[in-house]
Amino acid sequence: MGYNEIMSGAVEFTGTQLTNALQALGINFIMGGQSTDETLHKQPARLIAALAESHESRLRLSLIPLFLEHPEFALHVRTAARKLVPTPRITLQCYYMAAVWLAKKYQQTRSLPDYFSQELGLHPVSDPEENLRALAKRHNELSGTWVNWLGTYLHAATVWQKGLQYKGV
Repeated sequence: MGYNEIMSGAVEFTGTQLTNALQALGINFIMGGQSTDETLHKQPARLIAALAESHESRLRLSLIPLFLEHPEFALHVRTAARKLVPTPRITLQCYYMAAVWLAKKYQQTRSLPDYFSQELGLHPVSDPEENLRALAKRHNELSGTWVNWLGTYLHAATVWQKGLQYKGV
């Protein structure tokens, strides 16, 4: 299977495969995974794209804890985003930017680079909470849905933090 097939979304992964990949990376965000994933967790761009394209909201939302726990995956986010069609691309960009500002809010030692605020039409300020509010508003506009995106981002961070406690970090 070639790189273009992988990145074009031609290969669809099951929720179980995606959950197993997250579990293999030590992300305790979704219940039920086993750390016996074959290789998906070792292919960051492929995993990122597959999560963004998932039909399950819980799997799409797991992008936030993925970036918070594995900031090195930020190196692959632009490649994955370029290969996605608009709806999953917006999801990926918004969830990635939520992770950027949640990392600043929770003062993580390894920050995530801001790759998408300009493309999303955002003008970041020094206050991560203000940035999250602006992102949530923009996410509503871009997605055409009226979801409480700010609450969604904060929920992802809360569940991720509980997962860290579970692991004893």
